[in-house]
Amino acid sequence: MPSKESNPPFSCHLGPGSKGMDKGYFTQSKLLWTPKEPRNTSVDIFRQNINRKHGLNLKDYHDLHRYSVEDYAFWLDLWEFLGIVSSVPPNKDKILKPGKLLPEVPSWFPGARLNYAENLLLRKDDGIALTEAGEIGIVKYVTYRQLNERVRAMAAALRVNGLKPGDRVAAIMANTSAAVVIAIATASVGGIFSSTATDMGTQGLLDRYRQIQPKFIFAETEIQYSGKRVDLLPKVTKVIKDLSDQGLERAILLPSRLFGRELLIPDMSNSSPMAEFLKSDDGRKLEFEQLPFGHPLCILYSSGTSGKPKCIVHCAGGVLMNTKKNFKFGFGGSFDDVYFQYTTTGWMLWNFMLVGLSCGCRLVLYDGSPFYPDIKTYLKFVSDQGVTRWGTGPRFLAEVQGRGIKPLEVASFGGLANITVTGAITTAPMFQWAQEAFGKHVHFVSTCGATDICGAFVTGTASLPVYAGEIQVKDLGMRIEVWDPFGKNIEHTGQPGELVCTRPHPSLPIKFWGDEKGERLRDAYFSTYPGVWRQGDFIVSNPVTKGMQVLGRSDGVLNPSGVRFGSGEIYTVMEQFSDIVDDSLCIGQRRPEDKDERVLLFLKMRSGNKFSPKLVATIKDAIKEGLSARHVPSYIFEIADIPYTVNGKKIEISVKQIVSGSNLQPSGTVANPEALQLYYKYRDIERIVGDARSKL
Repeated sequence: MPSKESNPPFSCHLGPGSKGMDKGYFTQSKLLWTPKEPRNTSVDIFRQNINRKHGLNLKDYHDLHRYSVEDYAFWLDLWEFLGIVSSVPPNKDKILKPGKLLPEVPSWFPGARLNYAENLLLRKDDGIALTEAGEIGIVKYVTYRQLNERVRAMAAALRVNGLKPGDRVAAIMANTSAAVVIAIATASVGGIFSSTATDMGTQGLLDRYRQIQPKFIFAETEIQYSGKRVDLLPKVTKVIKDLSDQGLERAILLPSRLFGRELLIPDMSNSSPMAEFLKSDDGRKLEFEQLPFGHPLCILYSSGTSGKPKCIVHCAGGVLMNTKKNFKFGFGGSFDDVYFQYTTTGWMLWNFMLVGLSCGCRLVLYDGSPFYPDIKTYLKFVSDQGVTRWGTGPRFLAEVQGRGIKPLEVASFGGLANITVTGAITTAPMFQWAQEAFGKHVHFVSTCGATDICGAFVTGTASLPVYAGEIQVKDLGMRIEVWDPFGKNIEHTGQPGELVCTRPHPSLPIKFWGDEKGERLRDAYFSTYPGVWRQGDFIVSNPVTKGMQVLGRSDGVLNPSGVRFGSGEIYTVMEQFSDIVDDSLCIGQRRPEDKDERVLLFLKMRSGNKFSPKLVATIKDAIKEGLSARHVPSYIFEIADIPYTVNGKKIEISVKQIVSGSNLQPSGTVANPEALQLYYKYRDIERIVGDARSKL
């Protein structure tokens, strides 16, 4: 039964045994949710299937995970269980071979041929595939039959206009059915799709698309956000003109969906409206190019908050297998589900959510702000649509909690089976609040993944209990460990360390665009621990429950006087003050003249509440009592705003660099770049503190 490829190319340090384990960071683990029928979950059915197939006795998820990272035959088991459609199936005797670019990134399923789009369009009936909605309140539906026809027409137009496998198709698009159609049509031909959100600035767009030099670009010309009309045409025109000198052949502009304004096409020979472009559809049938497992599918981007973003190239087979595995096993997704992931087209979760179509479920696409016209309207929309799997962020949930809204008084959420949160740290108090707020039956799933792999490293499972603040399990096929700075596995100790993955998997990025020798790829992931993937997250594992907590980015680890801890620990305590404090940012400061790092905590006050010395003292006492005296920040300041990326992630690292003396030019991924300017004055912290004392 063992595969011929049983020895991983990654090096792997195995830690000591688990005797005498110390619970470390986990002084208690509060049980929040227990599965009613764990044996009927898809992941447990998969476990039973493997036991029968191989004559094994895997007793639970943890046994299944152990099997998944000990033998590459697991990936063949997964291929078959997920029902991956291919014209040439994988060779059972050869699951992977050494990679051409880097030995750390092998080539998977050599010889197999498939098409990602074909796997998404298996349904062709009149069941609803897409629900399209937004701030204006109009809800539209697209059936699977209609989706297939729209993809056919788009793919035909792309082919007639010269799209070939390997060509790049870029999109500046809202989260709509049109974006889904373009992405799937591009994949059907073998093109490489790359999208950015409509709120990204001109420079941010050019920083990305100049690197990949798209042959086609699709762009919105007008959107609405927070009730305001936004004219995108000036920005889009600048981007098209710039890219026209770098290989862009066609720019296709979408008309206003909201205001009925006549579409004004820029005076450029390579630009045309969508309706005109689709007239080139010659009626040909929808064909799915059969391509290698490792054929490029899409290009995602690193945040680029302090420099040009990395252009991360993902392969079709890897994205298909990994996202389908995550959706079915981590989220519990199935045929009759309604899956709503709140996201923009610029976040990896947009690419991730498309896999719901391969499971035959209905996707809900929402374009706009969840706060307009108000949160209650948005929550009622989630319930009224019968959403069963809802993906959101801890920041949104914190807003609901902070405003005193009780979701079950707004709507019933009768169909809601689970809530999945990612993108930021989810604290134990938030776990507890959400469990009560949306119902004890709801499976609250916290995950930690990455744009880098278009999926999860640690995730949830409906077959095991949920403990407050803990991500339930390591994702199947991901050999996750917790390492200290010297490359020793300290997972069993309950102490925090680096999240590393010591074994390759199919959703590793195949390259960075333009990085022909793989030097940037190796430097980004494999340089800290040679041969081993370092994700850059600071994480800790509970030796008793085996759950995990992400404590922050490891390059943002707080280290006052040699004591290392993550910002997430401070944010957990700050949940106590959510009715007073709207948001907070915890970072370290170490200037060239400083011997040690100090911890700074910035507070954005909720409207109607005042920052005061009494509040500072109360917060310090709470941190000391909840954590330790070593965790107490040196200074706590009020701040008018906290910087976020356009994908809703706090920008801790850039603020840390600013207060420590670096000059940064904010990139187009910063949603509120003016917020960064607020922190420069804290380089001279002595003056700030002196001025504050003089006013007392």
